[in-house]
Amino acid sequence: MNEFFRIESISQIHQLLGLEKPRHPLITIIQASDLKGVPLPEFGGKVRNELYLVSLKNGTECKFIYGRASYDFQEGTVIFLAPGQVVAPSDQAPASGGDTELGWMLFFHPSLIHGTPLAKKLREYTFFSYRANEALHVSEQERTELAALLDLIKKEYGRNLDAYSAGIILSNLELLFGYFQRYYGRQFLTRAGANHDILARFEEVLELGFSGEGPRSLPTVKACAERLGYSPNYLSDLLKKVTGKSAQEQIHARLIEKAKDLLLGTTDPVNRVAYALGFEYPQHFSKLFRKGTGLTPGQFRRG
Repeated sequence: MNEFFRIESISQIHQLLGLEKPRHPLITIIQASDLKGVPLPEFGGKVRNELYLVSLKNGTECKFIYGRASYDFQEGTVIFLAPGQVVAPSDQAPASGGDTELGWMLFFHPSLIHGTPLAKKLREYTFFSYRANEALHVSEQERTELAALLDLIKKEYGRNLDAYSAGIILSNLELLFGYFQRYYGRQFLTRAGANHDILARFEEVLELGFSGEGPRSLPTVKACAERLGYSPNYLSDLLKKVTGKSAQEQIHARLIEKAKDLLLGTTDPVNRVAYALGFEYPQHFSKLFRKGTGLTPGQFRRG
């Protein structure tokens, strides 16, 4: 059984880094200057992080292992970790905080947002489930904008807490996440050439799923993303920006087009068409077809 070193609280983070007691029990922002010359803790293996973490790298490269691969955490990149995700330091990791030149790290405990509207909205922030090689690359201007927002959050949790503190902190967190969504939207658009290549590869993967003999299963976003080397949310968000349709919507559209070909090109009954496309239950096929065309398969075939 794999054993992990668990990071479970804000105070634990401060203790590990040799910092003074945190000003707030559920959120902290650690700047590069806080870590100058501080020896980084050695975990001796994988670390399971039970906090939300957003981190900006500002200096030279460092490496870490996320999932099954090693990634360069380069200058001007932001990564996002959700509770329960596992990372491991690379053998090439620097020995002290001063060498890593991290811009900043924002940690917050899930309890901070529990039962709040932000907890529900956090599902929209799909970048928390992106892979490390899908990190956000921010410009100098964007780094400045982020620094200003972080300064507001830090000032708020650093003062004496009152009835307004939690609401102001959460509002600023939501604003910060809104900026991350904007920056990812910009990143998707400015990498149009590479993104269209990903779209072409996605379409090839779908086509391969419909070709060949023998039984087949319905294509899924997860399976397509794994074939392409991306996380499902990143692939879906990227395709949405490029085409206006999510990965799931495109899979459904392709299924309907293939269904039209089979309905018009064969005399197979509808249930056999459904099975040929990978549907386990013909009624699910009929429901999807009607939703996409406004007609039942039988109505479409009769013209």
